[in-house]
Amino acid sequence: MSKAYLLKGVRVLGGPAADLLLRDGIIAAVGRIGAATAKGAEVVDADGLVALPGLVDLHTHLREPGREDAETVESGSRAAALGGYTAVCAMANTSPVADTAGVVEQVFRLGREAGLVDVQPVGAVTVGLGGQRLAELGAMAESAAGVRMFSDDGHCVHDPRLMRRALEYVKAFDGVIAQHAEEPRLTQDAQMHEGVVSAELGLPGWPAVAEEAIIARDVLLAEHVGARLHVCHVSTAGSVEILRWAKRRGIRVTAEVTPHHLLLTDERARGYDPVFKVNPPLRTQSDVDALREALVDGTIDAVATDHAPHALQDKECEWAYAKPGMLGLETALSIVITTMLDSLGWDGIAERMSRAPARIAGLRSHGQAFAPSHAQVRGGASSAKGAPANLTLVDPQAKWTVDPSRLASRSRNTPYAGMELTGRVVATFLRGVPTVLDGKATR
Repeated sequence: MSKAYLLKGVRVLGGPAADLLLRDGIIAAVGRIGAATAKGAEVVDADGLVALPGLVDLHTHLREPGREDAETVESGSRAAALGGYTAVCAMANTSPVADTAGVVEQVFRLGREAGLVDVQPVGAVTVGLGGQRLAELGAMAESAAGVRMFSDDGHCVHDPRLMRRALEYVKAFDGVIAQHAEEPRLTQDAQMHEGVVSAELGLPGWPAVAEEAIIARDVLLAEHVGARLHVCHVSTAGSVEILRWAKRRGIRVTAEVTPHHLLLTDERARGYDPVFKVNPPLRTQSDVDALREALVDGTIDAVATDHAPHALQDKECEWAYAKPGMLGLETALSIVITTMLDSLGWDGIAERMSRAPARIAGLRSHGQAFAPSHAQVRGGASSAKGAPANLTLVDPQAKWTVDPSRLASRSRNTPYAGMELTGRVVATFLRGVPTVLDGKATR
């Protein structure tokens, strides 16, 4: 029998204080729990802490196999747990590319061995991310990893005929194609968002229409096929309008936004610091405002980190030669609390960082704690009795300053270095087992 934990005085989704008993991998009891019921359980003082369902990230780069100098499945899993995550979807742009059953099973096995979060591999759509022919989608779906999401992230599936075939293929097993929306002929040599700042800095621009054109094409393809489409890292106001139209039309499309696109703008490029180089690029304040509004009204379904670690030599160089990408796992929840808590509330954060991502990725055991289907009012607490004990405890009042040297990731390319954030993860539980306690990883 696994060890039990009694969380005393926790505020479920920011509500009134209650106790939670975690036993045998589930939430065994909720409310005012007496000594007899909690016999043998280790007591965790959760006074003032907010309980959320364990976070789920749809978009994580763990770099292994191939670039273990930047990240490994183990180090990325530790960063994820410290950020409040209990599951992450590992993108396919590894070396070798995760385009076969063998590679996705390797990533899946490494995640199981690390044991800090559930690592769900994302399979490549095309062989070697080359955009020429479909990868082994069926074999990856039938593998031990049970892949249901496929993406060439970092590259766009730009051939419409190939994109249609991919959508048709995954429809057979209710899979989803996650598109990196970028028309490559419009972004050749691009270094940042195309606009006033790029013109002033003399850097080639990445126009918003390059993203919007692909999203418009793909929602129409998804409608034609009747398949599921997911749009990665939406970054422009125009993209939001296309998604809003598609959802009104009943097209099976979901979308994600990153924390950095909710907070940062292209103004950050003025110092030519490559830590702010990312794909898609940081946009304008009007884009940020549109993305926040879309996250609140549900046009954008989820927050995903696009955690993209890079070795020092790939970031500490001239802007033009730096690789795009930012760390995100350990700071994502704090960024969302800082920017969106007032408009989303705790239940809204739970929906967009846990429930919706779990539904999109098909991770049935995640996002269930405190979900509406379990909710009952018992002494003022939302009950999730019987739900898998994947959850996160957050100190909503904690202030902390981001120090790159103290992050669990092997890389240091965080755009938030020196920034003070609000809200910090105190504990994370995966199937009732703590992966983080007192703000520190347990292994």
